[in-house]
Order: sequence, then C-alpha cells, then structure tokens
Amino acid sequence: MIKRIIPCLDVNKGRVVKGVKFLNLRDSGDPVELSVRYEEEGADEIVFLDISASIEGRKTLFNIVKETARNLSIPLTVGGGITSLEDIYNAFSSGADKVSINTAAVMNPEIITKGAEEFGRQAIVLAIDAKKEGNSWKVYIKGGKERTELDVIEWAIRGVELGAGELLVTSIDKDGTRTGYDIDLIREVSNKVNVPVIASGGAGHMEHFYELFLETNADAALAAGIFHEGKVRIYDLKKYLSNRGIEVRLIDSVLA
Repeated sequence: MIKRIIPCLDVNKGRVVKGVKFLNLRDSGDPVELSVRYEEEGADEIVFLDISASIEGRKTLFNIVKETARNLSIPLTVGGGITSLEDIYNAFSSGADKVSINTAAVMNPEIITKGAEEFGRQAIVLAIDAKKEGNSWKVYIKGGKERTELDVIEWAIRGVELGAGELLVTSIDKDGTRTGYDIDLIREVSNKVNVPVIASGGAGHMEHFYELFLETNADAALAAGIFHEGKVRIYDLKKYLSNRGIEVRLIDSVLA
C-alpha cells in the first residue's frame, strides 16, 4: 500500500497560519505559493482548511481555493465552513477534488450521506478533531473550540456508515507540539474502519512519519509547520521512508 504525504494549509483571513493545540496562530505564508512549492517537492495531495470559517459562521474563501487549485495538478481537499450541498458543489466548482467536513457533519450528519450520494463517497472526507479524556477521545468542533459528547471511535465508525470515504483524524493534544503523532488514537481509528485514514497532529521529525506508518494502518500522514518552516522537505522525507521500506510515490524529476 502506497502511503501518502499531505501538507496542510490552515488558512485564516487568506493567509496560511500555524499554532500549537489550535491556539497562538502565526503567519506561515501565502497558500498559493506554498501549495505550488509542495507539489514541486513531491506532495501527494494538498489539504486546504479555512480554519476560522466555522467559528465565524461564514462560508469558505472559495476565491482563494480557486486560485490555489488553478496552480495544482495533485488532488486538493477543501474544508472549513462547508455546511450544505451547495457549499460542496461550490468547492468542486472552485477546483477541489474532495471536501472535508467536521462541524457540519456533527450538527447535521445527513450532509455526509447526501454529499456521498450526490458526489461520490470518495469525495467526502470526515474530519475529526480529537482530544483525549481518560482512556478515550472526545470529538471537538468549531476549530477545536467546542467539546461534544461524541466518542471519537464511535463517531468514526458511524461516519463511515453514513457515507464518508475517508477520515482526517487530528489530535488536538499533539497539534503543533512536534512530539510525534498520537499513535494510540490513529491505531484505534484505523483498525476500526475500512476507509483510508489520514493522521494529523504532532509531526516534528522524519522518524515520526516512519513510526506512524510502522505502528498503525494509517494511509496518509498530514503535517503543516515542519513543511512551512522548511524543517523537513517532502522529497527528502519520501526518500527516507522509502529507504526504510515504506512504500511511497517518488518523483524522479524532483531535484534533491
């Protein structure tokens, strides 16, 4: 199974930002410039999340999505402020290949089913922001600001039953800490569902990606800060993983 490396663009007011545990956001650059750079480095996909859309109760910045998509040939997933079939349609019209839904899916689970029926389940990504409580995890919405009573594992299973074709699981506890992915969380989720799982939150070194793929059934690893800062280049990361027996897509044309 080929593992995917996915840079994430957390966009706030048109700029890419990054924080720690969803707080203390700092500017990391222009989404179009970063996405082009990541494709050149060998990224498999790009995830574009308008992180303040749900909190502010507004729609996604589709003009920026359109500009980003226009410059890419790899798949683009768009999330943040997606609350209706019309929003999903607008995302695809702007060039997205998939949509990521979190808050709206919790508030109105029917959007997962209707979206899958209308656009195909492969196009619907259920995003789950998880925070540990005791021996389990709770689902958070609205950019990690609001706790729900949903159990993450139960919600992941139900989301797939409703029609989600992929899960994007983010550990709030690990987000921006650079201490490694939440292996227990990702292992638990990926063992319970039969759709691809993207792990997010905590990547700080190349070894963390290797550990993730070695110890869980995750299909993809998402990261942000270490790519934005140039701490890890995607091409170098993929060579590192390949040399250690992890199957990844390598592009010969990318300059080392």
